[in-house]
Amino acid sequence: MLSSSKFFPCLSLLTFAFLLQTVFGADPLFHFCSSSENFTANDPYEANLDKLMGYLDYQTPTTGFGKGAVGKEPSRTYGLALCRGDVSNSDCKNCVVDAGSEIRKRCPYNKAAIIWYDYCLLKYTDKGFFGQIDNKNKFYMWNLRVVSEPESFNQKTRELLSQLAGEAYATPKLYAVGEMQLSKSERLYGLTQCTRDLSSADCKKCLDGIIGELPSCCDGKEGGRVVSGSCNFRYEIYPFVNNA
Repeated sequence: MLSSSKFFPCLSLLTFAFLLQTVFGADPLFHFCSSSENFTANDPYEANLDKLMGYLDYQTPTTGFGKGAVGKEPSRTYGLALCRGDVSNSDCKNCVVDAGSEIRKRCPYNKAAIIWYDYCLLKYTDKGFFGQIDNKNKFYMWNLRVVSEPESFNQKTRELLSQLAGEAYATPKLYAVGEMQLSKSERLYGLTQCTRDLSSADCKKCLDGIIGELPSCCDGKEGGRVVSGSCNFRYEIYPFVNNA
C-alpha cells in the first residue's frame, strides 16, 4: 500500500513528502517527530512524559480513549491515546504500550510526536491541544489496484463514508462502521472515527474535511484511508474490522 504524508509539526510548516511504506503485522503505520522543540536528558519534561505514558497505558484500554496532562509549565506535557472502536481492551492496551515505547525510541528528545498503528494512535506535545482539530499531522494510504469503473466507485465510496461520518459524530465513541452493496458479488466496507477530545460538531467537521480529500488520496483505488491527528476514515472491498 502506498502512502503520502503531510507533516506540520507543532505550528511549523514542512515540505510535502512522499514515502513508500510496507506495513507488516503490528508495525506502525506512520509517525512524526517534531523538529521545533526538544528537551535534554534529565529535563523535567522527560519525567512528566514518562508519567503521562504510564497514565495513558492505564486509562485508555477501559474505554478505548484516554487523555491527560502532567506537570507544570513550562515542562507540562499533554497527550492522548485512541484505540479503534472494535478493538478489545487487551489489544488496545498492548497497542498503546507498544506505541508509547516505540515513539520514545523514534523521537527520543522531541517534545511533540505522534504515532499511528492499525489499532491505535498516540500523541503528545508540550502545548495544550485538547478540543482542537489536528489537520497538521496527516497521511494518506491507498491500494495500488484500480477499480474497473472508478467514477461510479468514487461516488459510492463518498456516499458510504459521508453516511458513516453522520453516524460517528452522533455516537459517544465518535466511531462508525458500515458497508454498501456494489454488485451481486462485491461489497464496500468503511470506517470513520474521531478522537474523543473533540465535540460532536468538530468531529463531523474533521471527517467532512478528510472525506473531501478522497480525490487527492484514493481516486478509483480499491482501498484507502486518510488519517489525521483527530480523525480518520478507511474503506476497503473486504471486511477489515473485528465485528464486520
